[in-house]
Amino acid sequence: MAETTTPARPTYSSGQTYTRVPTVIVEDLHVVYKVTAGAGAAASPVAALKRILTGGPVGTVREVHAVRGVSFVAYEGDAIGLIGSNGSGKSTLLRAIAGLMPPTRGTVYTKKQPSLLGVNAVLLNDLSGERNVVLGCLAMGMRKSEVTARVAEIIEFSGINERGDFASLPMRTYSSGMAARLRFAIAAAKSHDVLLIDEALATGDAKFAKRSEQRVQELREGAGTVFLVSHDTSSIEAACERTIWLESGVIRMDGPTAEVLEAYKEFTESGGS
Repeated sequence: MAETTTPARPTYSSGQTYTRVPTVIVEDLHVVYKVTAGAGAAASPVAALKRILTGGPVGTVREVHAVRGVSFVAYEGDAIGLIGSNGSGKSTLLRAIAGLMPPTRGTVYTKKQPSLLGVNAVLLNDLSGERNVVLGCLAMGMRKSEVTARVAEIIEFSGINERGDFASLPMRTYSSGMAARLRFAIAAAKSHDVLLIDEALATGDAKFAKRSEQRVQELREGAGTVFLVSHDTSSIEAACERTIWLESGVIRMDGPTAEVLEAYKEFTESGGS
């Protein structure tokens, strides 16, 4: 049974309460997808010819029930951490919220179109970091004049030029941490109703972590909702007041970050029992 906490209703300075506005509603969400075991070997030319001649299968197909009956509501101004063991369904849940993975059962309601920022967010490796900033901002719907005025600011935020003029070099010359920081800097240049961040802040750069935490706070203050998936619980502790713990596709706990992280720590230290 999932542990849940009903968020407190915010108040004006006069003490008058007001209704929180939902941005994401997930109701009894199930996501099942199929994977083919042995597809790599089956893709060889010899195996392909044999399959054509015999009519045999490509490989063993099995179903993965990645998300199982997940339900929760997120509100304007929420910063929600998502934690759990590898394969617990965190990234699948984000993809379902973003509309990139259709539910097998259940429903996801969102306020406008969520923006998913992941470690594999597409940037063009043969183009410079600066050019990727321009293209990324234009793709988010920013005006050309606004992009031109903010390119330098976005590059400075990412920190990729701290050890040389990397902004003028092709993305393929970047480390994974530099690329992740640039992706976040581009995404954070625009206000989002719902921003989904999948491991993009796990760069090991303390200065960037501080800047990104501040930007997440600014997005929240602008009535945005931020979801943050990370194996680095310190970044979740710093940026999120609420955390959802997924295990084997099921919500194991949903509540204040400090309480959820403490329970998760006990779980991992006990060997996951």
